[in-house]
Amino acid sequence: MSALAAPTSAATASAAPPAPAAAAAPTDTAPRTPPAGRLAAAVASAQATAPPPAKPQGSTLGTFKALAKQGKPPAEAQMGERPSSMDAVRKELGDCQRCKLHQRRTNIVFGVGEPNARLMFIGEGPGADEDRLGEPFVGKAGQLLTRIIEAMGLSREQVYIANIVKCRPPENRDPEPDEVAACEPFLAKQVAFVAPEVIVTVGRVASHALLNLRTPITRLRGTWQKYRGILVMPTLHPAYLLRTPEAKRLVWNDIQEVMRALKLERPS
Repeated sequence: MSALAAPTSAATASAAPPAPAAAAAPTDTAPRTPPAGRLAAAVASAQATAPPPAKPQGSTLGTFKALAKQGKPPAEAQMGERPSSMDAVRKELGDCQRCKLHQRRTNIVFGVGEPNARLMFIGEGPGADEDRLGEPFVGKAGQLLTRIIEAMGLSREQVYIANIVKCRPPENRDPEPDEVAACEPFLAKQVAFVAPEVIVTVGRVASHALLNLRTPITRLRGTWQKYRGILVMPTLHPAYLLRTPEAKRLVWNDIQEVMRALKLERPS
């Protein structure tokens, strides 16, 4: 089991979250720390080949179907029964055809990493590279996410990474409400099995869908939230950092809050 893996019994959420530090405005004169320096270098190296931004789309479903029927948001619901294994969740998903996204996919992008991790990252959905390889966050934005994880002193193998939807939306558009609802039971079971102490939601779509909120991501990021009793830290998407590298300091502030919650020491 990795250094960051939790015991195989169901983990519980950490104690009351630390008070979030005030977000620092992006600045070229901010103090240089080794992790932030590596993150800045990663942004600079990836920016040249960053993909163009996706076309703006309408809002994404924030209330998952099952919880909407109960009349309460995910943050107020309790964690469901823990599945017997992550393989059992994947087997139940099968060759999913529960929404129209299956019609154009190459691969289902289920999730990857340590199934007993203390830290889980949840993104929006697969892009072209992820659809081709069947693994989340492997394109340019994914490579930057890997650098961010490494700046925490961790590796991809020590965390668990999943998405709100498991098939690529055409033209990288936002997932539609029925698509989010079709995947929600399986994401909920993934979260229930991992039982992480902290979830980092990556970007607007993932943050809004998981937390059932409509707060702009620029205001939501850096604030502690909860999903079924688990601490959640929303942050900006790595793809946004590729287009807006001055925002890297904000993301690093958010990541430092996560490190404090998990009592992780900064790498030297």
